[in-house]
Amino acid sequence: MKMLARSVLSMEILLLGFALLLAKDLASREGLWLGLALVVIAILALGTLKSKIGWILGWILQFGIILYGFYIFSMFFMGALFLSLWVGAIVIGRKGEALKRARQGENPQ
Repeated sequence: MKMLARSVLSMEILLLGFALLLAKDLASREGLWLGLALVVIAILALGTLKSKIGWILGWILQFGIILYGFYIFSMFFMGALFLSLWVGAIVIGRKGEALKRARQGENPQ
């Protein structure tokens, strides 16, 4: 689950970097600061994913990216896409971890 979540967060950092390039020309100063804050949250979430705070920051980031659509309109769509990837990473990751635990239970070493 962590590996999939790390992949989503890493791609979101790249997405936000490109969004900041757009915000430089399209958005106000507040839009730039919000984008920078989202990048910082993404980096913190990626670094603290081993604890519960990392997952909380990840959820905050998902909704923050959608709200960033008020400054950069295309972020509504990208935020929804990454929210679905985030939820998918959690669901698929939990299934994979359960399968791994079941296999370890069958073959204890």
